[in-house]
Amino acid sequence: MTEPRPFDRLGPPSWPAPWGILVLLLLAGLALIRNGSGEFDSGPPQPAPAAATGARSPAAPPGTAGAAPAALPASPAVRVRVPGAGVDAPVRPVGLDEAGWIDPPPARAPHPAGWFTGSPAPGTRGTSVLVRHVDGAQGPAVFHGLGAVEKGGRVEVARADGRAAVFTVYGVDVVPKKDFPARRV
Repeated sequence: MTEPRPFDRLGPPSWPAPWGILVLLLLAGLALIRNGSGEFDSGPPQPAPAAATGARSPAAPPGTAGAAPAALPASPAVRVRVPGAGVDAPVRPVGLDEAGWIDPPPARAPHPAGWFTGSPAPGTRGTSVLVRHVDGAQGPAVFHGLGAVEKGGRVEVARADGRAAVFTVYGVDVVPKKDFPARRV
């Protein structure tokens, strides 16, 4: 019988145990499931610094020269298009909920936007308010891309009377719901 060589007594090379590798893979898989892969974590687009409203005169947005266009007669909004954000959605009238917040339209297809009937109709004098969520439990909503709109972009609101109110974007702000500047709007 031959005498064992010194390395034969120590056993196989010291590789990690197969269960150790399985545990590491399982933990990595659980982390990805819990935290996501990061591929879709970015949220909605944020406005470019050049599109932020910053300091401006609310009465005369930059780039506007001469007199404002004549106001249109009141007519409900029926559709909103924002080409720079990929928005093309029907609009329905909305009011206030029990807590006094603007009640957004229901989150069902075709994901309409809402025109707050407590504000002037788009195209009439005053600030007209169109609402919709940016995202929800089902993922991105109709206004998800609004942060991508650049200064000078267009917003087109089709009205029930067949006319369109067309607006030029002079700034974009992102504010949390709890800090919504209702007085400014």
